[in-house]
Order: sequence, then C-alpha cells, then structure tokens
Amino acid sequence: MFKIGLAEDDPKIADLIKSGLEEQGYEITSIADGQQALESFGINHFDLVILDIMMPGLNGIELCRQLRSSHKNLPILMLTALSTVDDKVMGLKAGADDYLAKPFHFKELLARIEALLRRYSTGTIQKQHQHELTFENITLNTYSKEVKRAGINIELTAKEFTLLELFLRNPNRLLSRQYIAENAWDINFDTGTNVIDVYVNFLRNKIEKGFDRKVIHTKINMGYILK
Repeated sequence: MFKIGLAEDDPKIADLIKSGLEEQGYEITSIADGQQALESFGINHFDLVILDIMMPGLNGIELCRQLRSSHKNLPILMLTALSTVDDKVMGLKAGADDYLAKPFHFKELLARIEALLRRYSTGTIQKQHQHELTFENITLNTYSKEVKRAGINIELTAKEFTLLELFLRNPNRLLSRQYIAENAWDINFDTGTNVIDVYVNFLRNKIEKGFDRKVIHTKINMGYILK
C-alpha cells in the first residue's frame, strides 16, 4: 500500500481526493496547514505528496522547496487553482515533479499519481536501500513492507508497522503518547484511551519475543523510547 501525504486546506477537495484515492487502495494522510504538513511529511515516510499552493501556515511553494531540499527522491505533485505558466514554472523550480490545475478530473489526478510512482519505484537496489530503516538488528523496508530482526521475518499489522516505522525514524528519542497519536493515528484520535499502550505492547511482543535485548522502553508518565 502506497502512503500519500495530502496538503490541502479546502475540506471538500481534500475529502474528495482522500476518499477517491482510498478506494484505489492508497493510504492517505490529509493536512490542512502548510507548516503542519512540513512537520509531518518531513519525519514520516510517504511514497508521494500532493501539495496545494494557497494554504495557511506555509504556502505550497515554500513547503515544496523545503521538502525537496531534504527528500531528494520524494515524488511531489502540485495541485492548485493557480494555473498560469509562471505559476507552473514557479512550482517546478521549487522542486515539484508535476503540476495539475484545478478544477481537475479525478482520473487525470490518478493517472499522474500512478506515473510518478512508476517513475520513482522502477529503480535500483540503491533506491530500495534508501527505503530501508534499521536499528541494531531490526530492519524495516518501506517498499516491501517487510520487517526482520536478526534475519527473522516478523509479521506486523498495518498499525504495528506504522508504529515501528515511527520509532525507527526517531531512535533514542523519547516519544510522548501525544506525539505518537499525532503521527501514527489520525487527527481525530482520542488521546484519552489506552490504545497506544496496547499497540506498543503488541509491537513489543512481536519484535522482542525470543530476544534477550529489549529495544522499546517505557518512561513512566512520559512515553516510549527506542534504544
């Protein structure tokens, strides 16, 4: 399942794109604020991002520029009502791979997404290694969705995989429950539940079972840390 980040502040358009792409089997994270999108897209793995230009917090051009400076192989599609030639040139110079003007046909959006994903995923072993996260003897591949510890395959659910990916992208960093909720669950997640603790325990049972060394540690009343 490809993960797509969507930065769009128009709720109707965002809902249309999100529901349409989810029907096609994509996993979508939708954010309406440019600065929040930069923070989320910058630390979490996405196979492609779609950026609107006119957004609060940070406009799409600057968002694109900052993402491209730190993510050389991230496919970026600009989706905006600004459709003059100069607007398109500005977006492409900022690092966008493609540009689609509003209003648009969903079929065309889907075709452009598929083309970008093919362009970036037909690659080499080197590119695949860029999508491999490791910590000690744990390896997570964001392309194949495989997880191994000491060469042993570990089967995880989608949510457990997302949680482990979050830990692997933040090694030796204390992650609060609030941070985990914001980055591994959707924005409507009820932080008053103990779901995070339950899933951390599920993940521990799978990646630590049979191994003497524990890697996910609890900081009481503070959160969790991978070390």
